[in-house]
Amino acid sequence: MSIRLRLTFIYASILTGFFLCFGFFVYFVARSTLISAVDESLQTTTNQVLGAAEVFSSGDITLLTFPKEMNLFQTATVFMTAVDTQGQVLARSANLNNFPGPLDSASISQTEPVFSTITHYNRLLRVYTYPLIAQQDGEGVQLIGYLQVAQLADSYQQALNQLSTILLISGGGVFFFFLLLGTITTQSLLRPLEEITAVALQISRADDLGRRLPDNGSRDEIGRLTLALNQTFERIEKLFRAQQRLLADVSHELRTPLTTLRGNIDLMRRMGEYDPEALDIIQDELKRMTRLVGDLLMLARADGGSLPIMHHELELDTLLLDVYRQVQPLQQQYGVQVHLQEIIPMRIMGDQDRIKQLLLILVDNAIKYTPRGGEVRLSAQPNGREAWVGVQDTGPGIAAEHLPHLFERFYRVDKARSRAHGGAGLGLSIAKWIAEAHGGRLEVTSNVGQGSLFAIKLPRVMDTALDSPTAEPFASPSLSAKPMPHPTRGMGA
Repeated sequence: MSIRLRLTFIYASILTGFFLCFGFFVYFVARSTLISAVDESLQTTTNQVLGAAEVFSSGDITLLTFPKEMNLFQTATVFMTAVDTQGQVLARSANLNNFPGPLDSASISQTEPVFSTITHYNRLLRVYTYPLIAQQDGEGVQLIGYLQVAQLADSYQQALNQLSTILLISGGGVFFFFLLLGTITTQSLLRPLEEITAVALQISRADDLGRRLPDNGSRDEIGRLTLALNQTFERIEKLFRAQQRLLADVSHELRTPLTTLRGNIDLMRRMGEYDPEALDIIQDELKRMTRLVGDLLMLARADGGSLPIMHHELELDTLLLDVYRQVQPLQQQYGVQVHLQEIIPMRIMGDQDRIKQLLLILVDNAIKYTPRGGEVRLSAQPNGREAWVGVQDTGPGIAAEHLPHLFERFYRVDKARSRAHGGAGLGLSIAKWIAEAHGGRLEVTSNVGQGSLFAIKLPRVMDTALDSPTAEPFASPSLSAKPMPHPTRGMGA
């Protein structure tokens, strides 16, 4: 059974149940009201009869007399009879001449007034039995009999039967009405789900990830589901496009070295002799391919969450010194000076190898993209609870339109120059992941012709004796087109 039918039956049953419960309540209230009215009338009649009755007592003999003419019992709907304690009739109304014995024999044993309902000759009677007590001379009170006053209850019972019939028929009508109304309502309410299902199937069958579900702007349950699915489809589309771009970029990156390898191998084969220059080219291309595959493998493991990150307390200034020493050969190769400036001792929690890899990526990029005679400056300073590490160069800078895509995989600002330097466009993606994996972030500021500043912002270990999160933070490093001065602390290159 579909959800629509289940919801329709459930709601129709619930509403019909509430209606029937209300109907039963109305029925019992009406029955109680009618019976109370009849009982009140019987009590009034009994009081009138008792007010007109006379009791004569002589020794063991007690006589009870009623007026012969009483207008109360001229109709065929109100009856009266008086009986002694043995059930012998002492008096009766004129309309009960053919009725032997008491009206309700079961009540001739009570010492308190009691109401009862009996059926006589298929007629429903409501009977009020009142004990008759007489005052005996010197002997206190004595029960001498019972006065029973009855009234036909056919009319109110017939009204109650009609009411119950109306309620039952109405209950059935309410059920079918709500069944029809529920069918129409659920069909209109669940129509967006059918549209969502149809569009989702079309997206799945046609591989049209650019299509979106119709959104009417409502933010009810279906509206939130539509929004969530559209966001999911958008993310899947981005991932799918990224996968396509990744495959295309990987294929493009591998095509060039493979072509170079094949060309040099064919050349040596035709020459039939060893060519040292060709072998050097083959070795360089193999290194490039190995580096590319290694970077891709690392990113794949990072995306899958299988690349562990150790968290140890590290001296950030010591790591910067290690990186500074490691890049010394690149200074002579590219003719770029690397300086250490504003290195404030700080401690962070992280993986030493990954943090060092992050710094090497940024410093290596800064050196390779800085023209000869330029400078690269490294700085480290605290800013509240964060440690800010800056890698600033005097290179050509990066245009504003490239900054939002700078950390995307295989993205290059200048594809020709990047490939000439041996880069594949994965270094900054890896650097960004390392920073975020340590709870930090990697930001870039750049102006064309004024160089670039890459800022690493990592949580630092606070030293309660020396540091205070409320202390005035150091100013953020800023870009400058002027040549950077040598460090004043004796740490420059």
